[in-house]
Amino acid sequence: MGASAWYWLVLLGGGLALEGTALYYQYILHYGPCVLCIHIRIWVLALVLVSLAGLAMRRSRPGRLVVQALVVVCLAGLTERAWLLLAVEVGRVQGECSFASGLPAWLALDRWFPWLFQVQEACGVTPPLFFGVTMAEALLPLAMGLLALNLLLLLAGILRGRRA
Repeated sequence: MGASAWYWLVLLGGGLALEGTALYYQYILHYGPCVLCIHIRIWVLALVLVSLAGLAMRRSRPGRLVVQALVVVCLAGLTERAWLLLAVEVGRVQGECSFASGLPAWLALDRWFPWLFQVQEACGVTPPLFFGVTMAEALLPLAMGLLALNLLLLLAGILRGRRA
C-alpha cells in the first residue's frame, strides 16, 4: 500500500481536510482554537508534510519505511493530543490548558503563522460536528484508527523486508 501514490494522496487529502475543517470552524463559525487544538493542528501539518515526502519516496523501500515510521509518529502524537482534548472536555483532566502555545522559540509557529496556530480560547467543550458528536469525540477514534492501520502497514513492510 505504501508504494501506491493513492495511499499518500489520501493521507495528504485527509490532513488538508482536517486543517480546512479547523479553519472553517475558526473563521466561519467563530470557534477559536485552544492550545490542544493548536497542538493537533501541528501534528496534522506534520502528517501533511510527511505525506508529501511519502509521495516522493514511495518507490524506495528504505525511504518508504522511514516515512511510514514518521507517519506513525505523527499519528501517535495526534492520538495523544486528541485523547487529552477529550479528557479535558469530559472533565477527566484539568489544568492542561493555557493561552501559551508551549512551542520552543526555534519553532514559533504561533508567531510565524498566527492565522493558523495562535491560541484564542481556553480548553473546554469542542464544537459539535454532527448528531451531537463533538470534534474531540470524532477526532479520537479517527486518530486511533489511522494509527492502528499505519502501525500494521509499517509492521507489514518491515516483515516483508525480512523475508526478501
